[in-house]
Amino acid sequence: MTDIVLIGGLWLAPQVWTDVVTELDRRGHRGIPVALPGQGDGNTEATLDDQVTAVLAAIDDCVAPPLVVGHSAAASLAWIAADRRPVAGVALIGGFPVADGEAYADFLPIVDGAMPFPGWPAFEGPDSADLDAATRERVASAMIPVPEGVARGIVRLENEGRYDVPVTLICPEFTPDDAKAWITAGELPELARARHLDLVDLDSGHWPMVTQPTALAALLTR
Repeated sequence: MTDIVLIGGLWLAPQVWTDVVTELDRRGHRGIPVALPGQGDGNTEATLDDQVTAVLAAIDDCVAPPLVVGHSAAASLAWIAADRRPVAGVALIGGFPVADGEAYADFLPIVDGAMPFPGWPAFEGPDSADLDAATRERVASAMIPVPEGVARGIVRLENEGRYDVPVTLICPEFTPDDAKAWITAGELPELARARHLDLVDLDSGHWPMVTQPTALAALLTR
């Protein structure tokens, strides 16, 4: 059995991983969704450091170094974990780690101290093409505004040993060839320095834990 730590991206509560956890369990692995401060606990003052602490605590509770999975913006949280703890590997779903000194997710307006979900028009196209109307309504209703202290928190990376950690980039709404082109163009500097990088295609939109939990679980266990 492998422990698989699951970190949701912006606006997502840990319950978004429920179907993936069920599939992982069926395959003999333990999925561990991280309850990120500020995303489901009512803590509007949460910071990025608080979320990092929650991720590291989940890793420390594992018997052996786990696979750490980061979705979307939480690719950076997974990468920070690899910087600060021994991990078996990192899997990134539809997202890329930012570099040391950069803001975690400062790319949408802050309203009353938080970054709200901007609505589906902001994600039209490949991001949301696999979401029907009912699923969009269900997912949007569960989205939680991300505290400003999280979104505008500064990522800190110190240990270059992170570049030796095996990394799998799961490519849902984009292709592995797209990712290769971005790396070659210098747009993903942290991934460009990863010494063991695997690019894997997944035919879905940006939220495969919702639309393709079985296929996603299969990739994670592989």
